[in-house]
Amino acid sequence: MSHPRHQLNDVIHAPVRFSIMATLASCDKAEFAFVRETVEVSDSTLSKQVSQLEAAGYVEVTKGYVGKRPRTWLSISEEGRAAFAEHCAALRAIAANTLGEALP
Repeated sequence: MSHPRHQLNDVIHAPVRFSIMATLASCDKAEFAFVRETVEVSDSTLSKQVSQLEAAGYVEVTKGYVGKRPRTWLSISEEGRAAFAEHCAALRAIAANTLGEALP
């Protein structure tokens, strides 16, 4: 049996991308500014990380307007939700292995 670390998703594993996915997994969609503030990163950092998640098919980006102001909304795709769940399961398995116990 292989170590659960082999199940970690390299795209999601980076701390900022993991935080973005966690934020988006808890809602239908979120405004770019909300995610930026929640994850505590700059616009450029969030944009770069979201681009990588979007290229992997994990995040969907929608642009539009509220009144005359441009807005960007982010949402997790079904593929992204599944990948995030698998990544979290791998993290739990690693922790359980280390602690010698089963985690929920």
